[in-house]
This record gives sequence, C-alpha cells and structure tokens, in this order.
Amino acid sequence: MTTAPDTPTASLDQRPLGADTGIAVSPMGLGLWAVPGSQWGPAEDRDTLTAIETALDQGVNFFDTADVYGGGHSEVLLGQAMKGRRDKFTVASKIGWVDFNGEANRSQYDTVEKLVAGVESNLKRLDTDHLDAIQCHVFYEEPNTPVFIEGFAKLKQQGKVRAWGVSTSDLGLLQTFNAKGGASGGCDVLQIDYSILNRTAEAEILPFCQEHGIGVIVRGPIAMGLLADKFDASTTFPEDDFRKAWIDDADQNAQYKQDLETVANLRSAVPQDQTMAQFALRFAMSHPAVSAVIPGGRNVKQVTANTAAASFGLLSESEQAAIDAVVAPHAGRKIWPA
Repeated sequence: MTTAPDTPTASLDQRPLGADTGIAVSPMGLGLWAVPGSQWGPAEDRDTLTAIETALDQGVNFFDTADVYGGGHSEVLLGQAMKGRRDKFTVASKIGWVDFNGEANRSQYDTVEKLVAGVESNLKRLDTDHLDAIQCHVFYEEPNTPVFIEGFAKLKQQGKVRAWGVSTSDLGLLQTFNAKGGASGGCDVLQIDYSILNRTAEAEILPFCQEHGIGVIVRGPIAMGLLADKFDASTTFPEDDFRKAWIDDADQNAQYKQDLETVANLRSAVPQDQTMAQFALRFAMSHPAVSAVIPGGRNVKQVTANTAAASFGLLSESEQAAIDAVVAPHAGRKIWPA
C-alpha cells in the first residue's frame, strides 16, 4: 500500500452543475437505482429511506433517480424523503427506457405531448412541482431524439425542470442534444459511466463538456461494486440481480474475470487509510469536468463510507500515476447494462 495522499483535503463543498444552470451540487451524490423491485437483488424501503437521510445529514444534496428504477418506486421513495423539505434536495431524474430488456427498452415517447406527460408522471411520483435536472435515458441515436430535446426545452420554459440533458457514452448523441437546444440554451447536463475501469470518457466527451459548460454526473464510479474489491471468482449473485449475468453469460464472464485481475493489480495503489471504493470515488471526483458522482448506497454503512471519501482530497500526482500504470488513460471496457 502507498502512503496517505499528499494533497490538501477536499470536502463536500458544492460545485456548479453546468455553467449556466445556477444549480450547485455536492460532489458526492446518491444514486437511487438499487431500491426494492430493481435489478439489484433483495432490498427494503426502510433501508433506502435511511440511506437518503444519512446522506443528507452528511452534506449530500444531490440525488439521482429514474422512472424505470423499481418501476417508479425509487422516485416514490425519494418523494417521501423530501416531504416538507424540498429545498434541501437537488433532484435529477431520467426518462426514456421502458425497461432494461432487449427491444422493450425502445422509447415510447414519439411525440412532445407524450414526453411532457411522461415527465409530469415523474413529478407526480416525486411529489414535487419541478425537477432540478431531467435526462434522456435512451443511450442511442433514434428518430425520437428531437422529441426529447423539444419536450425538455418546453418543460424548462414552463419551470417544471431547471436543467436538461442526456445519459449516454456516445459523443455524437451528446453533440446532437447540445446542438439542437435552440432558445433553451442547449444541453445542460450529461450523465456518463466513468471509473478507473472505464476511462473512455477522458478522450473526447469530458473535454467536450468542459468546452461547452455541460455539467457531468458520473454513474458507475465504483463499477457496479467491482471497485469495492469485494468480489472474487467464487462470488455468486441472486437471481434478481443483473450482475448474475457476469457469471452466466460467456462474454460478460470473460470481462468479469479480467476486471477482477485489474482490481487485484490496483490494491497496491490504494492508500492505507482508505478503502478501494473510496479511492475509486476520489478518482472520479478529481476530474475537472465532473460536477458530481452518484454511487449507490443501500444502507448507512455504505453511504457513510462513500461520503467520507471526499475528506481524503483530490488525487495527488503520484496516486494518479499509480492508477495510470494499471489502467491507462482513455482505456475502456464494455459496460453491462449499456
């Protein structure tokens, strides 16, 4: 193990979510995919609500959800947590996928009216009159893309959303969202998979966001648990956990084994006073394009450990070099789900 980081400590001091939104977020957020009824195995409502409360108590103000998480249940739980104190929460949600399986995930929003009605359903589940950010959850280019852009712009003009953008790792789609913004000012935010194991965004997408003032929300900073260094070749996953495919699917299993080897090679780079997950979170927060990272936190222990990562500061040059020696800048991997 290396010595402790040689940079000044950081904190949960807020960062702008895009250049022109007027929205400030804690660099450590909370992702709310892993709720009861999602694809992450067994869960309890009380654990999600306690995780939200813990995050809030520890300085987190940014919470990310989606209409498809638990079939809307994630939004409902966040709405319950916000009741009577909406001003303490900066909330981002997503719309676009019907579910996560095959052709069924093709967007049903083929008119602006349907898109606006869909976002109003997000608002109803969240029990709020506005979203701080709404994102298109469809990661591919399709004929419906102009519907999202026009619909989001209309919702912004109506005051129902403060900012809008897209969740994608495709530069062309991001450019389309940004170029066709018209009077709305273009794309405000991008959500993207970015971690030590998947650094492809560093090549073009993160610089593009910096150039155009687009706020970056990082999903997958712990690579769906891989960078928590808690899995090995004997790990099994419940039937209702999408990660079971890492074992059952030949292609995914090959990558899983490669990822386990990479994680093992990273251990010597992790400072003695940190977990690998905290080190991975610091990596994602250290990129200057990043506004917030949104690791999942299913309980008090996970949320507390995640928020503590900020106290260790941004990566030092020596820590970054140690990571680069294991996973080269811009290096990537296939992400499941995409």
